[in-house]
Amino acid sequence: MHAPIAVEDSEEPASPARRGPSWTLLALAVSAFAIGTTEFMTNGLLLTLSDEFAVPVATTGLLTTGYAAGVVVGGPVLAALTLRTPRKRLLVTLLAIFLVGNAVCALAPSFGVLMAGRFVSAISHGAYFGAASVVAASLVPVRRRAAAIAFMFTGLTLANVLGMPLGTFVGQWLGWRESFGLVIVLGLVGLIGVLVLTPAERTASATRLRDELRPFRFPAVWGALATTAIGFGGLFASFTYITPLLTTVTGFPESALTWLLMIYGAGLVAGNWAGGRAADRYPNATIAVLLVLLITALAGQSLLAGVPVLTVVLLFVVGAAGFGLISPLQNRVLAVAGSAATMISTANIAAFNFGATLGSLAGAATLEAGLGYTAPGYAGAAMSLAGLAVFGLTARATRSR
Repeated sequence: MHAPIAVEDSEEPASPARRGPSWTLLALAVSAFAIGTTEFMTNGLLLTLSDEFAVPVATTGLLTTGYAAGVVVGGPVLAALTLRTPRKRLLVTLLAIFLVGNAVCALAPSFGVLMAGRFVSAISHGAYFGAASVVAASLVPVRRRAAAIAFMFTGLTLANVLGMPLGTFVGQWLGWRESFGLVIVLGLVGLIGVLVLTPAERTASATRLRDELRPFRFPAVWGALATTAIGFGGLFASFTYITPLLTTVTGFPESALTWLLMIYGAGLVAGNWAGGRAADRYPNATIAVLLVLLITALAGQSLLAGVPVLTVVLLFVVGAAGFGLISPLQNRVLAVAGSAATMISTANIAAFNFGATLGSLAGAATLEAGLGYTAPGYAGAAMSLAGLAVFGLTARATRSR
């Protein structure tokens, strides 16, 4: 049996919870959209920022790498420092830190200050999604937990589909500082929504760091985190270098990349929605099926890259299978952790980002070895296959926990 997540009693009987959990989930999703937009937005502004600060494009790429590092390092540290903070207050504080970081970016006089602003924004990222996952799960019955988490993560998936191109568009037409201004506006809307719509809660029962770290003694916990990092990371081994695959190998013109990435984004949204609902009924089976589907689609995308129609279909499937894993994997670590959910939830968000970094490095290694643009897809498939093996070995132990 899975240990239940502790749901705190409301401090205020007449709290906004009466408006229904869907309103709270919507506020959490809007904030997730703002955070996801700022995470991915700089990918479309690399050339603009390179010209602005007179640094190489490779250096501006560190804005993405540095952000991921901030998530991996800052999330667990910030979660540890705020264990005794009621979760509503914590979410508001994290969103305020996020806004400060983006304000620093918008006003940055130098590349170093811009990087610092990105890091400040990133340290709130992991802790926010960790705490928001716990809050989302606590709002609904056990049978709907994964769907609630998936709804909250819809903001992150839509950031890939809408937020990143919107931020890029604003940056190209109005200026990159205005792009960060857009993120600040979105973040303010999310913060106000969380402040008004999230019910006030007492601190979780396991408030001591020792209690929150106790689940990390169990192999099942590390197996769950490893499944997240390795299994999900395979997606980014391929997707980081999907553009040259589509243009050089498949033969699509660069003008087609916009609608091709929209198809990929549609897969993200569909997979996130379907994965969350399936995981509520068949948690382990959903993860296993999605990993097998991701492995098959990644390998097939490289094998059939010369066939445009199949490449487009597989682009959708890769996005759906990859992001379909997010809420089932997050729900899985929450089930393993029981009431000591804050640290492990944040650690799993860090594992997602660590896996994305690991996957992109694996893809880069294949290109540096001269294996061609189809090689990252095979590397991603191998990586996700390793994640499936870890999942199979630890699934029994996880059920025991």
